[in-house]
Amino acid sequence: MSMKLIKQRDFFLLMLGKLVSLLGSNMQQFALSLYVLSLTGSATIFASILSISILPRLLLSPIAGVFGDWFDRKKSIVILDLLNFIIIGIYAVIFTLNGSLTLPMIYVLVILLEITEIFFGSAMSAVIPSMVDKEELLDANSFNSLVMNIGQLLAPIIGAVVYGTFGLKIVMIINSLSFLISAISEMFINIPEKHKKPESISIKAFKKDLLEGINIIKSNKFISTMISLGTIINFVIAPIFSIGLIFIIKEVLRATDFQFGIFQMVLSSSMLLAPIFSANYIKKINVGKLCYISFISIALFILIMSPIPSKTILDRLDTNLIPYILMLIISFMVGIFATIANIAMGTIFNQVTPIELMGRTSTVFNLAVTVFIPVGQMLFGYLYDIISPSYVMAISGIILIFAIRKYKNALTEVDEQKEEIKGDVINEV
Repeated sequence: MSMKLIKQRDFFLLMLGKLVSLLGSNMQQFALSLYVLSLTGSATIFASILSISILPRLLLSPIAGVFGDWFDRKKSIVILDLLNFIIIGIYAVIFTLNGSLTLPMIYVLVILLEITEIFFGSAMSAVIPSMVDKEELLDANSFNSLVMNIGQLLAPIIGAVVYGTFGLKIVMIINSLSFLISAISEMFINIPEKHKKPESISIKAFKKDLLEGINIIKSNKFISTMISLGTIINFVIAPIFSIGLIFIIKEVLRATDFQFGIFQMVLSSSMLLAPIFSANYIKKINVGKLCYISFISIALFILIMSPIPSKTILDRLDTNLIPYILMLIISFMVGIFATIANIAMGTIFNQVTPIELMGRTSTVFNLAVTVFIPVGQMLFGYLYDIISPSYVMAISGIILIFAIRKYKNALTEVDEQKEEIKGDVINEV
């Protein structure tokens, strides 16, 4: 990655604020999971707390997308970060006064934070592409990916220490202050005002602009392809990372807690290292081709991985160390290619979508590709319980191969038609 971009004051402040608030949010999410488990002793109850976050996303994403395009994005992200500061601060005060939080209060907290996150994401979607030149988008998205992965890697470590030493109250205070720091840093950022507010705000204007965003998705070949392909990929891959690999390492290979910790660290490091070392390489490959290579590589690595936890192989070995090491290496490669694919998809999405329509388009896009993740987790989670994990992994790899092959032409055509697609989209606006 080029260091030129991070030397730009506005971009540096944006990334700094994002890192601080991300660390605080992930710390609180980690600590909250431990708190709920200690409070109830039920993983099912915690899963229900996580699952309710999909409800506001389903209901509010289209609304948030339109409002994200209507209003000044700098003011929006500052106000929303301040709102998070207030919400979490109030909960920290309640915890101090009562000595605990009830489950209904935690449900409300999760929903409130999810609502602010939906509107924040809509406003933020156009900030990076409006701040940097088109040729800098790949580096900008690589830095953004790096910051997010650092937050995801460090937050559980810091969260475990803080929660274990001081408890949930201090974690919430730190998270509240992190949003305040983020809001303050954003106040000093110069973000071009490229929003498109209607002359009068009404239901008619909202409906018109919402349909405009949906039509952009329908008419843009790349975006519609990415939604279809992304939905299938997330449906299959999310259960592998959230359920399959954990189940195989802990239950099938009987890894120790230390080995499991190493596995998690290696997986996180792959997502951290990918944007650092691959940015210059992926600049040399057309983005559509890069997406295809990344996706097909993920599918092939999953297929290669699938026989490792089989009874046939494990029964022939005196120790599970070799299968563990093989799972470690292959999972690392899957993490690398998954990160590269996300960077490539984000870059081309920013390039072909008009900035003034970025909010409504990105929220519909994100909703479409994530809504089936819980369905995939439930289905594949059930399969891991009733059949060999090797078969489940093989099924996942085969589904990916067929899906990626189906969309191969659409992906490769994007490189030839990218400028034409962009011109058509802008003309329609």
